[in-house]
Amino acid sequence: MGKAAAARKLAAAAAFGGGGLSILGAGIYGVLTAEAKLARRTIGEVSSDPVPDSTGWYGRGRPGPALKIALLGDSSACGYGVDRVEQTPGSLLASGVSAQGDRRIYLRQFCVVGAVTADLASQIDRALPIEPDVAMILIGANDVTHVTLPSASVRHLSEGVRRLREAGVAVVVGTCPDLGTVTPIAQPLRQIARSWSRRLAAAQTIAVIEEGGRTISLGSILGPEFAAAPALLFGPDQFHPSPEGYRALVRLLLPSVLAALGLGPDDETDPEPYRGEGVLPVTRAAIQAVNEAGTELDGTEVGGNRLGVRGRWVELRHRRRRPQTEGSAPESSEHDESGSTVGESGASVEPTATPVDHDAVSDTTGD
Repeated sequence: MGKAAAARKLAAAAAFGGGGLSILGAGIYGVLTAEAKLARRTIGEVSSDPVPDSTGWYGRGRPGPALKIALLGDSSACGYGVDRVEQTPGSLLASGVSAQGDRRIYLRQFCVVGAVTADLASQIDRALPIEPDVAMILIGANDVTHVTLPSASVRHLSEGVRRLREAGVAVVVGTCPDLGTVTPIAQPLRQIARSWSRRLAAAQTIAVIEEGGRTISLGSILGPEFAAAPALLFGPDQFHPSPEGYRALVRLLLPSVLAALGLGPDDETDPEPYRGEGVLPVTRAAIQAVNEAGTELDGTEVGGNRLGVRGRWVELRHRRRRPQTEGSAPESSEHDESGSTVGESGASVEPTATPVDHDAVSDTTGD
């Protein structure tokens, strides 16, 4: 089965509750399960130390009212393994949006180390009360290492994006990275994980677009760049990114979050064909995105129609990378003109350390 057909089958199975196991076959599924346990033992136990929490206010002195960002997902969103809050994806993202969009930003971290896509529902329950302007979601790697059926993973993601969009929240999803370069994952699991993660990413893309979100492919962010400098871009466990690795991750995400908030540069309003941008059917675009990290897809219309004979129309973009803003420690509170402390929906804000979900990480690689 080709990649496009596999992605369509996964998305259809997710939408209609199918299993999707036949894409890999029961025998390979059993091998993957056994090898995943070995990989988890190689990577080791997840630290119980709290991950620095990036929750707080960014961009003091910049114009308001503050835009709110909800950060959802697994340890790739939390920044597992870094020592300082300034190194976390949340801090790097909020600092970048504030500086490049010239806006005051409030970011709230709801991600949990060890989370799988099924855990998004509870994170969204906690995020919706703050009425975020945009939700940034990074999820999927643990679904692969937990050998979660892809159809189930995609179904949970689709439901989560639908809830957020119905609440008026813009959604940006960083799709599952290619896990084929993670050295603690031995062969044949590594090659299977590569195939599984790439097909999952394509199916995630189709599901998110159908629900009105936009995606940014992480693809080979764990590929050529990481493979060329693993000591620099991977952390000590050789599974989670290093601080430099998280910076590389945020460089991909930032332009798409700015665009979702309406803060993108004026010169990026329309696709630029000479840069490989354009309008494609969603399945074809999803496969192309999997093969090129940093590819953004967002739904569009052709001749006033969202759907063509080959499915949903999407814009494929390669947004220009901007100079990266250094992360900063968040402020714990915001003061209105009267001097009172205000936060989410008027409540006081005090950042707390990101919890580690011990149930989730008891049998995980730690992502």
